Amino acid sequence: MNALDLIKRKIIAAKEIAISGHINPDGDSIGSLLSLGLGIESLNKHVHMLSVDGVPKRYTSLPGAGRIVKETNKPIDLAISVDCSNKEILGKTFEVFKKAKDILEIDHHEFRRPFGNIKLIDYKAAAAGELIYILLKKLNIRISGDIAQNLLTSIVVETDSFRLPSVTPFTFELSARLMKNGVDFYNLVDTVFWSRSKSSAILTGICLTRCKFIKNNQIVWSIIRQQDFRKVIGTDEDVDAVADEMRSIKDVKIAVLLREKKKGWLRVSLRSKEKINIAQIAEYYGGGGHFDVAGCTIADNPGTIRQLLSMAEGLL
Repeated sequence: MNALDLIKRKIIAAKEIAISGHINPDGDSIGSLLSLGLGIESLNKHVHMLSVDGVPKRYTSLPGAGRIVKETNKPIDLAISVDCSNKEILGKTFEVFKKAKDILEIDHHEFRRPFGNIKLIDYKAAAAGELIYILLKKLNIRISGDIAQNLLTSIVVETDSFRLPSVTPFTFELSARLMKNGVDFYNLVDTVFWSRSKSSAILTGICLTRCKFIKNNQIVWSIIRQQDFRKVIGTDEDVDAVADEMRSIKDVKIAVLLREKKKGWLRVSLRSKEKINIAQIAEYYGGGGHFDVAGCTIADNPGTIRQLLSMAEGLL
């Protein structure tokens, strides 16, 4: 029995199903979670869509977003993670997973620490949404307009609007199919990329003005503090795109954005060019990701920051 056949059998047999993305969710995580959740619900299953950090503001208009909750106390037959490379990035949701009869992982990260007994993994997939589409088709679930919008959000966000090397002919073919389902592509891109709050614009400016360059401008890094967020009534998600902007600077090969999350800890966003495997730094600190897009959390002290930057230098 191949993986898809086994997964189909487990989903059909389950009555209570929980689906969760990762902490600090992005469009791939939320889009995949919603498209799979709405799809499986059409099979008359009880589906609990979970996100420990809720739904970022820019994705609250996605179909089904209001159904996402932070936790559930229901006994779960099948727990499904989407876009999660390890159990740690499920956050507190993993408590639900530990009690489930089966755990299914659906993921496309190259660097992973498996935690489920069932897996649908493809490192070459441009987004988790591509794998969700394949699974929905295996389950003979009709791709409704709502499901299509969530799937296309997953793909557009994870490929940075089709600009990353992970994009394949299948990515474009699938996107075309989804658009034929009536998805308003202009509105989707406008919501995800072209519309930002005043707070986001100011915080982005602060991050960029603080940029420091090392190793002949090949590495750029910056830091944003909680007091900066408070001054403009901003949130962590307001600077989600900054690391990508830093990577786009000429001559830069590695970009590092540090965000103060809580006292004593920094969230690290890592980006790279030219096939530099930045994920190995994230893995060292307990995080993960792709070779060119990764993240982790580190202690907020000068020594640890210097150590991380030294590791980045070593990758050059």
